[in-house]
Amino acid sequence: MQYDIRHLTRFHYGNPVEFARCNLRLKPIDWPGQTLESHRLTIAPSGRTMPVRASHGLANVARLIIEDPVVELAIESVSRVMVDRLVPVPAPDDPTIAEVAAAARASRDLSPLGPAGYLYPSPLIPLDADIAAWCAAELAPDRSVTEAGIALARRIQTEFAFDPTATLVDTPPHEAFMKRGGVCQDFAQIMITGLRAAGLPAAYASGYIRTIPPPGQEKLMGADATHAWVLIWCGEARGWIGVDPTNGIWMAGDHIVMAVGRDYAEIAPIDGIVLGSGMQKLDVAVDVMPVEEVSAT
Repeated sequence: MQYDIRHLTRFHYGNPVEFARCNLRLKPIDWPGQTLESHRLTIAPSGRTMPVRASHGLANVARLIIEDPVVELAIESVSRVMVDRLVPVPAPDDPTIAEVAAAARASRDLSPLGPAGYLYPSPLIPLDADIAAWCAAELAPDRSVTEAGIALARRIQTEFAFDPTATLVDTPPHEAFMKRGGVCQDFAQIMITGLRAAGLPAAYASGYIRTIPPPGQEKLMGADATHAWVLIWCGEARGWIGVDPTNGIWMAGDHIVMAVGRDYAEIAPIDGIVLGSGMQKLDVAVDVMPVEEVSAT
């Protein structure tokens, strides 16, 4: 399936911003089952960009420099991505959690895709005894890693309420866990906390998911959003497999990976510094459209 993705971010400043330096992670990466075919980045009214190396994780990073005063700034990313990814199927010979944990500890792969970087706590996902104990019910050492991963994702989807008012972008996993509510970022970070406590390498995936409107209703422009889910390293043979605790499903043909890191801080779509004063308003609109639907309109 080919997807056209439009991600538009608008900043409105109370007073002119004299200077800004931001990191943009808006260009989807290539990932198993996914190929980036084209990408265009537009900045208005002005700004210059340059590619920079990701300091952590796996991301296409552009550095944006604003040197002329602005009161509004629009950042538009347009991508075409081919996704050819089947729904993972647990196999009888999948390794157990104990076997994957041992293989991860023994691995010498220090690349951005190696398991070592995703075994330990990270700045936004610390150790948490309460979360670890709750997740342990699904993470017995002798259980198949794939079976356990989807079971934990479905338990989170069932027992936690999707509530955008419950948390903020910097809400710690423990707070969201105690509230039993939050958004995709919270559910991903709770699941990663539990997986790492069990000795499994777990990564935070940022990207998009195709949404389908209710029967008889048209898809609204800008109604989609960025999404977050979990990647679990399942041993050398299986590699990384994605699970989506917000929806209780596997990562498959409807998920588009934008970036992969230890937590949200490493792969936020936009971060940086802005020199100015006054209030700031942020509007984000995202559209994820299968190309065959675009061609038919």
